Amino acid sequence: AMPVDLDEPQGPTHRRPRVFFDVSHAGGAPGRIVFELFDDIVPKTAENFRRICIGDHVGKSGKKLHYKGTYFHRVVADFMIQGGDITKHNGTGGESIYDRDFEDESLTINHTTRGLLSMANCGRNTNNSQFFITVKPTPWLDNKHVVFGRVIEGMDSVLALNRVKVNGDKP
Repeated sequence: AMPVDLDEPQGPTHRRPRVFFDVSHAGGAPGRIVFELFDDIVPKTAENFRRICIGDHVGKSGKKLHYKGTYFHRVVADFMIQGGDITKHNGTGGESIYDRDFEDESLTINHTTRGLLSMANCGRNTNNSQFFITVKPTPWLDNKHVVFGRVIEGMDSVLALNRVKVNGDKP
C-alpha cells in the first residue's frame, strides 16, 4: 500500500469527525479516549463507527446499535485491545449499520504506529462493529484490516486497558 499522510485530510477544508469513549476498568481510574475518524479516506467504515458511537441506528433486532455499555473483550499485552461486539459481547457477534458485514473499503493505511483504530474481522470483507486499537506498530496486519481512525487523546487509557490482567486474552 502507498503511504498515506494521516496528518493531511484529503481536501483543504475538510475536518475529520471525532468521537469518544468514556472507559473504566476494575481498579483503574475512568478515562476518555477521543478518536479522529478518517472519513476522507474510508467514509463508509468511518460512518459505521461514528453512527454506532452515537447510537442512532436501529439494527436488525429492532434495538439501537450502540457501543455504550460494551467492553473490550480481547486484550493482548503489547499488541492491541479489541472491542465492539455489540450483539453477543464475547467476540463472536457484531452488527454494522449496513445490516450485514461490509467490504474492506480500503487497505491503503498501514498499521505503522500505536493508537490506530482498525476493523477486526474474520477474513476479507467481514467488517461489522468490532474494532481494535493498536498499542505498537503491527505491520503483519497490513492489507488484512481496514485502518479507519486514530486515538488523538487518551492513549494513556488505552495503555492502561492493555495492561489489565487477562485469562488467556479475556480481561
